[in-house]
Amino acid sequence: MNKEETPKEPKEKKIHDRKIEENVIFVGSKPPMNYVTAIIAQFNSSGSDEVTLKARGNAITRAVDAAEITRNRFMTNLVVKSINIGTEAVTNEEGRTSNVSSMEICLLKKK
Repeated sequence: MNKEETPKEPKEKKIHDRKIEENVIFVGSKPPMNYVTAIIAQFNSSGSDEVTLKARGNAITRAVDAAEITRNRFMTNLVVKSINIGTEAVTNEEGRTSNVSSMEICLLKKK
């Protein structure tokens, strides 16, 4: 019996009333190789064909490094599906609002 294939939608979890997508990796201040292993683990464990890296500010360079290291050294069958850039308004402890650059890199596994 054949199963009908349905398009894969991003899975979401609710934590403290916030939706968190499963195939998203938030890049911060750790070394790029930590995110490379997270990308590889996400592709292997979830069975999804798409992983998104999200970064803000100084972490944007680490996100680009992690994506390129993964594509060039470990998973050569990956392509960059899309890159979205933007600006987010962030309020600090003193109540001042400042603009921070943000970036999303969507990696897709070729078949």
